[in-house]
Amino acid sequence: MTEVTRHILSLSGGKDSAALAIYMRDRIPEMEYIFHDTDKELPETYDYLHRLEAILGKPITKTTAEQNFDHWLTVFGGMIPSNHRRWCTKLLKLKPFEKYVGDSPVINYVAIRADEKREGYISHKPNITTVYPFKEDGLVKADVFRILEESGLGLPRYTDWGRTRSGCFFCFYQQKIEWVRLKETYPDKFEEAKAYEYVANKGEGEPFYWCGDEPLVELEKPDRMEEIKRKWAEREEKLRKNGKKKKLINIFGDANEDEGDTGGCLICQL
Repeated sequence: MTEVTRHILSLSGGKDSAALAIYMRDRIPEMEYIFHDTDKELPETYDYLHRLEAILGKPITKTTAEQNFDHWLTVFGGMIPSNHRRWCTKLLKLKPFEKYVGDSPVINYVAIRADEKREGYISHKPNITTVYPFKEDGLVKADVFRILEESGLGLPRYTDWGRTRSGCFFCFYQQKIEWVRLKETYPDKFEEAKAYEYVANKGEGEPFYWCGDEPLVELEKPDRMEEIKRKWAEREEKLRKNGKKKKLINIFGDANEDEGDTGGCLICQL
């Protein structure tokens, strides 16, 4: 008997994967929508997924890692994750995905657009085939915004206060301006992130910070926050004058710099 192929689309709580889910809704009615919940997400992420469920007309399954972030932080001796040690992505996102998939044949749908030169997560499991519908059909960023607007879903509400990405609220891929805005919008979550840095640096050895070499206790000082805001505004003005204006939602900045662009964990942020 031939085994039935499952169709699975992982949602991050971000705009691209949400748009892909809407795009594929009527094309693949049997699609399974899943969200890998780290328990460190913003309230706006859960709200976005809840509203998306209503548009899809079916539930989004939440997967949960067998051990949570705090457990793995202890296992790694308080070493918080970074772009050089992304154990959070592996243990809280990828492993739950592969466990959910199991060994049956699966087509994994990833929201990489035709105007992007990057690849999403590709599993080494032989039963998983990854496809990129937006790339295959030539859809670009403008199409994503159109799909979200026409569906009534719109953008995630965390973009209202200047966050560019889904994923954990302490994501090390955030720009420093995003850390400033997290401090202003969710001071309790900023304090939680700061506490993780304290745990990471109780012992001897190399210090571990979310923002490269700058601890949050320094970043949150009023003068430093104003400096970060000023540099951001100057950069925006320079881009505007050069005809290269970018809104905050379109920028994925380097957590180690006040300015600059970089990528992120695609399974988390798409």
